[in-house]
Amino acid sequence: MELSSDEIERYARHIVLADVGGPGQQKLKKARVLVVGAGGLGAPVIQYLAAAGVGTLGIVDDDTVSLSNLQRQVIHDTGAVGRLKVDSAADAVGRINSHVVVETHPVRLAAGNAADLIGAYDVVADGSDNFATRYLVSDQCFRSQKPLVTAAVGQFDGSITTLKPWLVGPDGSPNPTYRCLFPEPPPDGLLPTCAQAGILGALTGVVGSLQALEVIKEVVGIGDGLVGRLLLYDARAARFETVRYGWNPANPLNGARVAAE
Repeated sequence: MELSSDEIERYARHIVLADVGGPGQQKLKKARVLVVGAGGLGAPVIQYLAAAGVGTLGIVDDDTVSLSNLQRQVIHDTGAVGRLKVDSAADAVGRINSHVVVETHPVRLAAGNAADLIGAYDVVADGSDNFATRYLVSDQCFRSQKPLVTAAVGQFDGSITTLKPWLVGPDGSPNPTYRCLFPEPPPDGLLPTCAQAGILGALTGVVGSLQALEVIKEVVGIGDGLVGRLLLYDARAARFETVRYGWNPANPLNGARVAAE
């Protein structure tokens, strides 16, 4: 997929990177990435993927912009209050990079549409704010064999990992699933919502930018990804930590029992 003269100038700082270059930028132009959620995490993910030249961005979100979103969801502005988030996000992408095609999905991701939505893209970035959606997305990405970069934030803390559980790791065992990391969702009401507990706005920018970076690495094929590693960020202490996690033979997706059947 050739780059125009305008694109060559636009992406010049990528193209001079030895690990990206023209071939890597062409991979980005060809890529189709689905972003689940156009909120706090989705906003920086969408912005940086658009700026990076990802050819097609799918955005799925059924919510509308509210005034309380604007403290952290920087892809939206005051004039977007009341609009569908996917439409506001699409307009923002158009302002950032006219070479990017945006496919809007103003629906809630659910069991009935997950396979079609996820199956139409190459990589998925999940910035949803609830465990039900995270399990749904991760399960379907496993079935569709799509790389998933998933992240979460709360108050002053964030986390991010990459999932490719249909592949095997260096030791020959399957890569872990999201259910290897979190076997069961927490009981309803145990964890406070963003509205109840609050969240530092700039935290979503830090974690969402990391999420966009991991998506770009997956598309271009550079560096070490976060498969089997959970990257944790503590904003109050300005500290990053990495926790390793492995395949759980008891998980219901690619566990030992499934393999034996």
